[in-house]
Amino acid sequence: MPIVYYCKKNNQNFDMSSTLVFIIITLYFSLLLIIAHFTSKGATSRTFFNANRKSPWFVVAFGMIGTSLSGVTFMSVPGWVGTTQFSYMVMALGYLFGYIVIATILLPMYYKLNLTSIYSYLETRFGFWSYKTGAFFFILSRSLGAAFRMYIVINVLQIFVFDAWSVPFWVTVLVFIVLVILYTYQGGVKTIVWTDSLQTIGMLTAVILTLVFVTKELGFTFTQVVEKVNDSQMSKMFFADNWNDKRYFLKQFFAGMFITITMTGLDQEMMQKNLSCKNIREAQKNMLTFSVIIVFVILMFLFLGAILYMYAGANNVQIPKTTDDLYPLLALKYFSPAICIIFLIGLISAAFPSADGALTSLTTSFSIDFLGLNKKKIDENKLRKTRYKVHFSFALLLLVIIVVFKTLNDQAVIGKILTVAGYTYGPLLGLFSFGLFTKLKVKDTLVPIIAVLSPIICYLLSTFSKELFNGYELGYELLIINGVITFALLLMIRKK
Repeated sequence: MPIVYYCKKNNQNFDMSSTLVFIIITLYFSLLLIIAHFTSKGATSRTFFNANRKSPWFVVAFGMIGTSLSGVTFMSVPGWVGTTQFSYMVMALGYLFGYIVIATILLPMYYKLNLTSIYSYLETRFGFWSYKTGAFFFILSRSLGAAFRMYIVINVLQIFVFDAWSVPFWVTVLVFIVLVILYTYQGGVKTIVWTDSLQTIGMLTAVILTLVFVTKELGFTFTQVVEKVNDSQMSKMFFADNWNDKRYFLKQFFAGMFITITMTGLDQEMMQKNLSCKNIREAQKNMLTFSVIIVFVILMFLFLGAILYMYAGANNVQIPKTTDDLYPLLALKYFSPAICIIFLIGLISAAFPSADGALTSLTTSFSIDFLGLNKKKIDENKLRKTRYKVHFSFALLLLVIIVVFKTLNDQAVIGKILTVAGYTYGPLLGLFSFGLFTKLKVKDTLVPIIAVLSPIICYLLSTFSKELFNGYELGYELLIINGVITFALLLMIRKK
């Protein structure tokens, strides 16, 4: 059955056959397999975990763009412009300062201790229970977060492509997960450093070509469209009138900074790629280069969002209730056949980084932090078999979570689940901060209790913030508060 796309400009229907879509997906995945074939030659478990510390820093930097963007950024950020204008750009500037902290404080410590799993630091600093708590909270957060990012992209592909073929959702997810397993199970981080670069190219190409197409359709030159966006209300970046506004610029800036420190600097998936660089200098060059590039890339996504709204207004297109659907709606229903195809490639490119890095980092964390495979004298064949079992088990876990999200089919419920997962980064922020900025020891057995108690306190503060703080509603800054509460509670259980 063909998938029909309506071309608004020419009042023509474009039939994208199932064969054409299948060819696009097959060609893209073939490229991933070719990269995996060459990068996984002679791979060992050490290669899987840290690529033998031989990853070129510039490849890591470029690939991290795709990992940081994912499907959420690819579809959500352009849609946000309609409700939050360019305020997200202030958060991106906060990201920049967060990356500087990671490059100058966290990376040197990780390299000095020669870590593969960054949570090993917590065992050295505090003890067994702190170590296991940090690793567990990462696995919980990354499993839910990665599954959600994959769900967003796969769901769009399901609605616009696979439903037309009468393919059940769970089958789509299963095929997707199997594809990811095929190119990651052997080479691990050594492979995804390179495949992420391909995926970054796919996403950025889709956005750039969409920008060019929409600008042309609106009848503007590039200079004219920049002026139009700049003169519109959508380009407003700094909100400084109302402290209660979630877009208030100081809240956005510091939230962005601490989100980066926790969700990149204290996240095994993101740091595992950085720790695969040859040495600390190359890792720092990677991080600082990436931090500058990502700011401009986010600006490009926001700019795309502005002109998508301009296009929708000029062509009387009704804005969807969920703004995340704006870009897919226009790309697949109103733009030219070429842009339809380019968008699909970008969408597929956005899907894979959400899965491959997460699957590799979850396998690494569980293998090292809970099974202790790096400490045991195990034959490489036995080590590989154990790693395969862990890898396949986490793939199955992601499959189950994605299908559960689809079954729930309730954005409010899913949002609450992700909020809980997001709270778990606060204790990591508090633990690492306490370890880095004090010399105090703590009662290690009480750390798991604190790590659970702090998010609960934050959840209650968030739920009743308007009543407690005269109408003030907590937003992104809750992560910082979570870290501060954890830090304070650790002070209460310090050893004399």
